[in-house]
Amino acid sequence: MLKRHVSAGIERQVPGRPAKARRGTLGAALDGPITGKALRLVPYNAVTWYIGRRYCRPMEPDKSKECPLHGAGASAQSLVGHRLAEVVGSWHMYGSDAPAGPLDVWLIDDRGAAIHVTTGSDWCLIVEASMPHAGYDMGDLGRVTVGTIDEESPFVDHVGEEVLEVREEHAPNTGRVALELTFPTGRVRCDSWAGDLRLTSV
Repeated sequence: MLKRHVSAGIERQVPGRPAKARRGTLGAALDGPITGKALRLVPYNAVTWYIGRRYCRPMEPDKSKECPLHGAGASAQSLVGHRLAEVVGSWHMYGSDAPAGPLDVWLIDDRGAAIHVTTGSDWCLIVEASMPHAGYDMGDLGRVTVGTIDEESPFVDHVGEEVLEVREEHAPNTGRVALELTFPTGRVRCDSWAGDLRLTSV
């Protein structure tokens, strides 16, 4: 005999007769472990549903590859299978000094979607889905300009080509530190080098 019955799951018990489980329900809740006798009263699918709900917990997302400050960011895998239509960058301008950068790079595909690549204050590599922002004045510290990259960038040689593969590298307690894109005619690597964004052909 079952030690406890759930009224919603079994029919009313008649003295001298065993309790009957309604079709499609677990039929009983036990004070102790679930026994073979209890399991024989109910359909298999109802038992597995009950056990899963009672004893299983949702799997926690893997946060080992996330940056503690900036999170996981976006995935550049969305570029795979699409042509690189345009590359936009930002540079720091100060007086008569040569432009420093690029500080940011936006990879825009043939759909108009943009992947933003830059570095974080903790030297991680930030990858996010966002469109290029406007340039801005920094007062005595100079200004930041934003525009299309048409020379002196490894990506320029691959504009119009399809992105075949995207690979990322991660480091403990930092998150993403490198992003490598493969094109039909070569590869481009983006990484954080001492906090600066570095782009190289590989």
